[in-house]
Amino acid sequence: MANNSDKGKYWPYMILGFLAIGITLGYWTVKHAIGMPVHESNEYMLKYQTAEEDANEIIKAQQRFDSRYNLKLEGLKASDFKPKHLKRKHAQIVALNRENSFAYVVTDKAGKPVSDANVSLLVTRPFTEKEDQHFDSIPYRDGHYPVDHLSLKKPGRYILRVRVQKGDAVGFRDTEAYLAPKK
Repeated sequence: MANNSDKGKYWPYMILGFLAIGITLGYWTVKHAIGMPVHESNEYMLKYQTAEEDANEIIKAQQRFDSRYNLKLEGLKASDFKPKHLKRKHAQIVALNRENSFAYVVTDKAGKPVSDANVSLLVTRPFTEKEDQHFDSIPYRDGHYPVDHLSLKKPGRYILRVRVQKGDAVGFRDTEAYLAPKK
């Protein structure tokens, strides 16, 4: 007769195997999470903690800016690029070149140019900060705030994120831009 005493004793090994797999996957998850830190958002050209803490003040400053001033981008043409997978409605996308020069015009509601605003620009790509270009305190010249010699190498989507501060009013504008690949 066969010895049936070993029958059904495999389940403790199965439990130990599942436990070992769980511990290994937990270790792997923690190791990879530490190796890939959360990147800071550059929304509002601030650290995300500051933007979150001061969200109400930022919104009020934006409303003050919108009620007092107009901000316009000049010197870039509209792009014919149409995002395939973008489901949300997007504003007009401007076309970029390898070398770019353009300007921002800040006027009050009466149409008079504002010459003493603090204008800064961040040129960034969605989902990465590796190629960011930051222009602090763009000087006022001839009725506008010119950005000269913006050099871009990689084709693809860009965001022109401008911040204009005049007194207690702060305005932010994002302009979608596209640099076509070389043909």
